[in-house]
Amino acid sequence: MPAPGAKNSLTDVDGILVGHYTDLQAASGVTVALCPEGAIAAVDVRGAAPGTRETDLLAPVNLVEKAQAVLLAGGSVFGLSAADGVVRWLAERGFGFPLGGGQAAPIVPAAVLFDLGRGSQFVPPVCADWGRLACEAAGPQAMAMGCVGAGTGAVAGGIKGGAGTASLVLDSGVTVAALMAVNSFGSLLDPATGRPWEIGLECAAEFGELGRRAVRPPDASSGAPARNTTIGVVATDAALTKAQALKVAQMAHDGLARAIRPAHTMFDGDAVFCLATGRRPLPDIAGFFPAGQAQALSDIGHAAAECTARAIVHAILAARSAAGKPAFRDLPLR
Repeated sequence: MPAPGAKNSLTDVDGILVGHYTDLQAASGVTVALCPEGAIAAVDVRGAAPGTRETDLLAPVNLVEKAQAVLLAGGSVFGLSAADGVVRWLAERGFGFPLGGGQAAPIVPAAVLFDLGRGSQFVPPVCADWGRLACEAAGPQAMAMGCVGAGTGAVAGGIKGGAGTASLVLDSGVTVAALMAVNSFGSLLDPATGRPWEIGLECAAEFGELGRRAVRPPDASSGAPARNTTIGVVATDAALTKAQALKVAQMAHDGLARAIRPAHTMFDGDAVFCLATGRRPLPDIAGFFPAGQAQALSDIGHAAAECTARAIVHAILAARSAAGKPAFRDLPLR
């Protein structure tokens, strides 16, 4: 069976760095997935209230194939400004779409979630500096989880949301991982058991003692509609085309929809990006169809869905009570 990578983090994917900027007073922040050398990129947006930047560029029919970073941000529409700092940081180091004469245009798609009114002022002071500081903090270490980065002010189904990550190494040697910022309208808790919907996907006892808690979920009406959105990045070291990366992003949404119920509502802007660093060839697995890579791609997409669901569970287990919402760890036992 596939097992988590060494860090059980998006940074298990060779070529991916992760950094957060967190403002606890503002109850907001940003998270950047950096791939300075570029990664094949795609996105699938399924929520009805998205806030995004540079997503049209990622369509398989469009010119640019690689992104140098993906930014996930709090701050709703104001949070998109943080991408400017990521662009500048990369450009100063010569990373981006080559323009000739030593110049480059960094490609930094972004998505935001709604965390307005949860900190000391209604609109957090998100700006380009937040994106730059997240880049400065980025590295290959295991990603911090919970109330950090884009998950700082997140609320999920009436309890404290947050940021989470998880990874898998497939039998083929390909690594797949996910990073999610969970700020959902839907609930992450099964009312029949008081445990996260997808707790059964646990690998190597990763959820620990908290994962064994059975709690009394808050009243279903405690979620606030139109103040939501779960956004994330799945990544792999396999060599994918843009169309194949899009398929992986689509399949990753299956994990989101299993871990959050309901998902993709009129009140969420759910979006999942896919980054493929291409450090490992896509396996050619013999099967019924002549395109042998179809099975390998399906395996990667299935793993992306499982990593997405596990990352969502990690996000709420790691969260601490804040922004007027109780964390899972502080809910009363059944």
